[in-house]
Amino acid sequence: MHLLAYNLIRTVMAKAARLHGLAPREISFKGALQTLNAFRAIYRTTSGTSRERVLSLLYAAIASHIVGDRPGRFEPRAVKRRPRTLALLTVPRHIARRRLAA
Repeated sequence: MHLLAYNLIRTVMAKAARLHGLAPREISFKGALQTLNAFRAIYRTTSGTSRERVLSLLYAAIASHIVGDRPGRFEPRAVKRRPRTLALLTVPRHIARRRLAA
């Protein structure tokens, strides 16, 4: 379900980008998501020709969230391991419980 929602948001972003002469990757996903949430109530309460106007305003608002150019910005893809404070459970749990109770 999350993948479906992600793809639907990306589709709306692509349409907004096409309408405003931008590349889809130039638009912020987070900005688009926040804009969609902000317009949700407005869109539900409109109908007919007003809905078309709201859609055009929505696309313009989404297209306004441009991702900034950050040259030389890169980070290593790695996971930092944290030291473990507890020992591993190496015996069955019921035996470990008996040892604790004794």
